[in-house]
Amino acid sequence: MASKNKKTFEVQQGETISDCLDRMKKEGYTPIRRFEKPVFTEKVVNGKKECIPTERKITFEGKKL
Repeated sequence: MASKNKKTFEVQQGETISDCLDRMKKEGYTPIRRFEKPVFTEKVVNGKKECIPTERKITFEGKKL
């Protein structure tokens, strides 16, 4: 359950990390934690399925100012 004083912000596609941090600031939050998770795509190589990291998902946890 999310606290009233905390909110998560995900860096959107086509948005820079700075853009996301500016968006957080406009909503009255300051970053306290950063998460990075790889996003995998399944690909068949030589008849075997492989999971290949294709991008990363960056999320910030913000605390209300």
